[in-house]
Amino acid sequence: MAWINFDPITRRRIARFRNIKRGYYSLIILLAAMALSIFAPYLAESRALLVVHRGDVFFPTFSYVTMATFEQTPPPGWQADDVEADYLRLQSEWHLQRTLFDQESKQAGADIAALEQKYPNRKSFVLMPLIPWDPYSSDFWYNEVLNDLQALLKSGEREQAVTLARQGRLDELADLIQSGEIENVLKDTKRAPVGDLASLARAGTMKSVAHLAKVAPNAPDAQRAHYLGTDAQGRDVASRLLYGFRISIFFSLFLVFSGQVIGTFIGSMQGYFGGAFDIASQRIIEILVSIPFLYVVIILAALMVPSFWMLLGIMAIFQWVDITFYMRTEMYREKTKEYCLAAKSYGASHLRIIFRHLLPNCLTPLVTFTPFLVVGAIFSLTALDYLGYGLPAPTPSWGELIDQALDAENRDKLWLTFAPFTAITITLVLVTFIGESVREAFDPKQYAKYE
Repeated sequence: MAWINFDPITRRRIARFRNIKRGYYSLIILLAAMALSIFAPYLAESRALLVVHRGDVFFPTFSYVTMATFEQTPPPGWQADDVEADYLRLQSEWHLQRTLFDQESKQAGADIAALEQKYPNRKSFVLMPLIPWDPYSSDFWYNEVLNDLQALLKSGEREQAVTLARQGRLDELADLIQSGEIENVLKDTKRAPVGDLASLARAGTMKSVAHLAKVAPNAPDAQRAHYLGTDAQGRDVASRLLYGFRISIFFSLFLVFSGQVIGTFIGSMQGYFGGAFDIASQRIIEILVSIPFLYVVIILAALMVPSFWMLLGIMAIFQWVDITFYMRTEMYREKTKEYCLAAKSYGASHLRIIFRHLLPNCLTPLVTFTPFLVVGAIFSLTALDYLGYGLPAPTPSWGELIDQALDAENRDKLWLTFAPFTAITITLVLVTFIGESVREAFDPKQYAKYE
């Protein structure tokens, strides 16, 4: 940072902070996590990052591409020009075409020209994000795929059933359908008690489909890219954790920054000027302290749908109060020191004395309490979301995930419990380590002492 000229004391403080390894590395990890959360749409999103289709290149993250572009079949009642492309389905379809082309082209006497016409998209590909799910889309494939396969078998469309099974990488089931053996399997009441594919999966006699025919929440499944499973609405937990982290950390930083700036300014004015200004402002602060914050949020949430900025504004009204007590006390003490009296004797203005001379020596409580206020802000937002008075559904939220995990029917779904609690714990530990290290490194009393 050679373009920034720090004074010698500040440089020593920064060097001391870097020598406190737990705080320094915690800061690096937290900043990296924040950077990743900023680019969350490129890490966790249902839209593809890149699509190459018959020589044409598309960037769906930046443009809207319909199903008609890739000749996809839209849902019943919709037109292909009206629906955005289903990129996960597109990826599986083109992957299957490449696989079948490779298999059939290796057979003796294979007509390559006919195969190229049969599989025109074998050279096309889809590049999906690391987590190919946005935090709002639901995945009910686990329950729907067997119903679709059962309907195709019932109507005698065996070839389409085989294709659908292979797209879902259910190769064992696809082989049974292709050979016709699936009829004997479904007639065996020990393997399929009700005689359909859903009962075959629930019975657990075929391991390759035992994870199907289950309603959400579903356990972690790398094949479907649900690395932390799904929640009760079938939404990807990892994606909601990432977006929830972005909301939580930036909400807390905005809240603490605004509260610290307002509280530091008012507290400094109180301590420096004293008198009538101090008495009047203290009475206002006492009124704010007596107002129950949670009741205010509940009342406003009942009157209107809370938004990010509305919650931030409400909490900011109360956030600045605590720091004023500490800054007021520090200013009362510091303004009697000789360096302050010397500055007054040289004709320095009140604002210069406060912000140039007094405030740098009153930063100990500000630096000390800031990380704990960040922790408190994260807890507050999480608690409000858990109680149902925070951000409206379906906003990604750690508190909403905890609420789902504590439901009676989900208490055996351990991934719903471990994921949000682990994320909260790691975040709060990192912030606490940073706060302890900053307090130790930037404490002005280590470098100067005024009598």
